[in-house]
Amino acid sequence: MTFPDRVRVVEVGPRDGLQNEQSPLSIEQKIRLIDNLSGTGLSYIEAGSFVSPKWVPQMAGSAEIFAGITQELGITYAALTPNMKGLEAALEADVKEVAVFAAASESFSQRNINCSIAESLVRFIPVIETAQRHGVRVRGYVSCVLGCPYDGKIAPETVADIAGELQGMGCYEISLGDTIGVGTASATRMLIDEVGRQVPREALAGHFHDTYGQALTNVYASLLEGVSVFDSSVAGLGGCPYAKGATGNLATEDLLYLLQGLGIDTGVDLRKVVQVGRSISTQLGRSNGSRVSNAVASSEG
Repeated sequence: MTFPDRVRVVEVGPRDGLQNEQSPLSIEQKIRLIDNLSGTGLSYIEAGSFVSPKWVPQMAGSAEIFAGITQELGITYAALTPNMKGLEAALEADVKEVAVFAAASESFSQRNINCSIAESLVRFIPVIETAQRHGVRVRGYVSCVLGCPYDGKIAPETVADIAGELQGMGCYEISLGDTIGVGTASATRMLIDEVGRQVPREALAGHFHDTYGQALTNVYASLLEGVSVFDSSVAGLGGCPYAKGATGNLATEDLLYLLQGLGIDTGVDLRKVVQVGRSISTQLGRSNGSRVSNAVASSEG
């Protein structure tokens, strides 16, 4: 059984996590969170989202956040930019990497971004082309890859086609998102096998929610398929407002514990991430979604 020697952990807590938390944080608190994460050894942090505050009020102030954080060398600070207006704002804020997102479900696409999958992909063409002209790298997300709250099961071939189109447009990496956390190990391996026929596995990432407690199992299955990049959220922050019952992202602490146990290098200090997770959970007035952090707390008395 062979695993990658090193795994890159993509910390999405400040964006995908906080945008789905009910208790808003101040700009200063968000900046402090990102700066604290920067001190853990993480090499990639999603720091904000340039979307309308009318639709996602938790992401208001992303420009101020990028201006206020201490951007350390060797760390990518990325932002979500769903359209040209968002990209223009990100470029104005001197963001060096952005992300676009599509859904593998027609119903989810309509309810999430008010257009079909095909229309969403067409909208991304000028966004990606403009970003590349400015030397900004683009990462692609595909949501609902293992199931949709409206359409049910999703064909792996559909996900593969969308992922292939995003890569063809210029996305250097495609993150496959189990948005509602219904995936299982066998379904995950089948998905990666199919998508891997159109997109090289070294250009794929896994993004698993833990609704049914299968996120780590799906990470393990992905490792067996040669995937070496995983999205996670400190303290398991976040969820999905369009998917009833969907819990938060896989906790970064839990992902790190698994990878360390497998002898896989991440360059991230688990102890420091645990401290950050405890702090942000207290500020939000929520329970910590990391089983590892909670276990450490219990052992400490």
